[in-house]
Amino acid sequence: MADKLQEIHDQDLGTSPSRINDPRIRHEVSRAMVWVAVVGTVALAVWIARPLLVIFGAMVFASMIDGGARLLGRVLGIARAWRVAIVLVATVGFFAWLGYFAGSTISQEAAQFPAIIERQVGELFAWARAQGFQIEQSQLQNYLGNIGSGISTVTRALGGILGGLATVLLIVVIGIYVAVDPQLYERGVAWMLPREKRSRFYVTAARMGQTMRRLMAGRLLGMAVEAVFTYVMLALAAPLFGIGPVPMAALLAILTGLLAFVPNLGAIISGALMVLVGFSGGVEMGIYTIAVYFFVQNFDGYIVIPMIAKKTVDLAPALVLAFQLIMGILFGILGLFLADPLLAMIKVALERRAEQVNESQIEEVAKNGA
Repeated sequence: MADKLQEIHDQDLGTSPSRINDPRIRHEVSRAMVWVAVVGTVALAVWIARPLLVIFGAMVFASMIDGGARLLGRVLGIARAWRVAIVLVATVGFFAWLGYFAGSTISQEAAQFPAIIERQVGELFAWARAQGFQIEQSQLQNYLGNIGSGISTVTRALGGILGGLATVLLIVVIGIYVAVDPQLYERGVAWMLPREKRSRFYVTAARMGQTMRRLMAGRLLGMAVEAVFTYVMLALAAPLFGIGPVPMAALLAILTGLLAFVPNLGAIISGALMVLVGFSGGVEMGIYTIAVYFFVQNFDGYIVIPMIAKKTVDLAPALVLAFQLIMGILFGILGLFLADPLLAMIKVALERRAEQVNESQIEEVAKNGA
C-alpha cells in the first residue's frame, strides 16, 4: 500500500507545472539562467565599479604607508602605529613644503605657463602650415574640446558619487586605517572563505602586498629621480653648454616628477610641455630640452626601472598603455592613476592561480602513483 501511494505521489510530481520533464527544455532553461546570471553579474560590477576602485586606491595608499613603516622598522624598534604616524607626518610635511615652494617661488611662472604653451602651439601650427600641412587651429581646438568634454563627463560621473575632494579624503582615511593594522582586515577577508582555501589566500595576499609595496617604491623613486635630474639639467647644467637656464625649470621638474606616477602617458605629456617651453627661448634651447627629455627618460627607463623590475612584477609597456587608456576612458583621472597597480595585481592573481593548478595536478599525480 505504501509503495502504491509513493508511486501516485511521484506521478503527481511528474505532472506538476513547476517541473520540467523534457531534458531539452531543461537544458535551454539552464542556459537561459546562466545568461541571466552573467548579465546580472556584469550589471552589478558596473554599478559598484567606482566604489571598488576607490577602495583599491585606498589599498594602494596603504601599501605606500606600509612600505615606509617597514623601512623605519629596520632602524627604529618602536610600535607600528608610531612608525605609521612618522610616515604620515613626513608626507604631510613634504606636501606642505611643496605647496609653500610652489606658492612662493614658482607662482608667477605657473601663471605664465598656459600663455607660453598656447603661443608655442600657435607657432607650431604656423610652421606646419608653412610646410604644406592643412591644419586649422580652430578645428583642432574643437576636437580637443570635444575630447576634453568627454573625459570631464566621465570624471564628473565619478565625482557625482563621492565628490572629488571627498574621494581623496576617503582614500586617505581608509588607507590609514588599513596601514595601521593590515592583518585585521586580512583576517576578516579570510574568514569569509572556506577553511581549506584560507592558507592559499594568505599566500596570495602576502605576495600581492609585497608586489604593491615594491611597485610603489619604484614609482616614488622614479618620480624623485626624474624631478631632480630634470631640474639639474634645465637650471644648472644648461649654462655649461652655452645655453641660459630654461624658463620655469622648477615648475617643469615638479610636473615631470608628478606625471612620472603615470607610466608612458605621463612621460609623453611632461616631455611635450618641456619641449614647448624650451622652444620659447629659441631653437638651441628647444633642441637642448629634447636632449634633456631623452636623457632623463632613458636614465629612468634603462637604469632605475630595470633595478626595480627585478624585484617586482614586470609589465609589458604596450599592455600597460592599453590598460591605462581603457581605465582612463571608463573612470577618468582616478582610473588612469590606478591602472598600473591594478594590472600588477591581476597578473599576480593569475600567476598564483596557475601555481595552484600546477600544485593540484602534482598532488593528483602523486595520489595516482601511490
